[in-house]
Amino acid sequence: MPPFGGIVYEGIQKFKKRGIFSSPAEKPVISMKKIRKALVWFVSAIVVIVAVAASYISFFLPNVGKAPDLKVEATPARIERGKYIANSVAVCIDCHSTRDWSLYSGPLVEGTEGKGGEKFPPQFGFPGTFYARNITPYGLHSWTDGEIFRAITSGVSKDGTALFPLMPYQHYGKIDQEDVYSIIAYIRSLAEQKNDVPRSKADFPVNILMHLAPAKPAFTQKPPESDSIKYGGYLVNMASCVECHSKADKGEVVKGTEFGGGREFLFAGGTVRSVNITSDATGIAHLSREQFINRFKAYRDSSYRPAKLSPTDFNTPMPWIMYAGMKPSDLAAIYAYLKTVKPIQNKVEKFTPKKG
Repeated sequence: MPPFGGIVYEGIQKFKKRGIFSSPAEKPVISMKKIRKALVWFVSAIVVIVAVAASYISFFLPNVGKAPDLKVEATPARIERGKYIANSVAVCIDCHSTRDWSLYSGPLVEGTEGKGGEKFPPQFGFPGTFYARNITPYGLHSWTDGEIFRAITSGVSKDGTALFPLMPYQHYGKIDQEDVYSIIAYIRSLAEQKNDVPRSKADFPVNILMHLAPAKPAFTQKPPESDSIKYGGYLVNMASCVECHSKADKGEVVKGTEFGGGREFLFAGGTVRSVNITSDATGIAHLSREQFINRFKAYRDSSYRPAKLSPTDFNTPMPWIMYAGMKPSDLAAIYAYLKTVKPIQNKVEKFTPKKG
């Protein structure tokens, strides 16, 4: 017998003695008992690995560092700048107030600014039930300015836990630090409103995975307004336009769809989708700069009154009245920037009524 064949033969005989091969037909038959044992060990190993990973994520993340030792000087200029950002650009007040969804675009209920409590439940497509916090002095009285700063720019709460990125802190962590100071100065100036908001609760496994979302900020310097494209990009990031005006999968923007519209929002009357705001023919190619600006400013006209709607009528999450407070020059800069993003062909069906 050739040497190689002899080696193979001897090997088979050893396996036979160990019971791995059965002999009458000399065919290799793996013991079912050994298979089951191997599978048990494999599954156990996977469970242990997952448990260790989940424990690490839960107990050691997020890791963005301690809240800075910070005291923001609330100058009139900062409060005014913060008011503009929080109401008309980043629109923090939009989520942290009460919106009247019986009216078109859900305008704010006067007198509820910053009180929190707006609910974002699973039936609206969220992985859990989330509530906007009370950001008036009643809700933030025990928070330091540094803790507020860290929450806005890194997504970590006072107690060190991760915030669900419903608040787009990934975007706020890329703005000018001075603008963050202005936001803090402004919300510190809000009238105190006693409103105890329930704790948000994420579903499994999002309650673990959301610990991966917070990150250290990467601040930028606000570009000069004379550089309309860069300044427009700065405003677009602050307004988080890409979050709504892109397709999304499990809350994450689908790469390659940025600004092309199509994100779905579930309303009582049906599914609403965001519009394409790229310069494609299916987007805003037909809008001139003046038309783009006027599309917003129409909601600031003294004659404008939001339409009263039934639950089955078309509505929109777009806070038109708030964004309409932007300066025309800022809207013009946003328009200039959007003209530079990659055009995407995506004809969006804005509303699909609920059947039945």
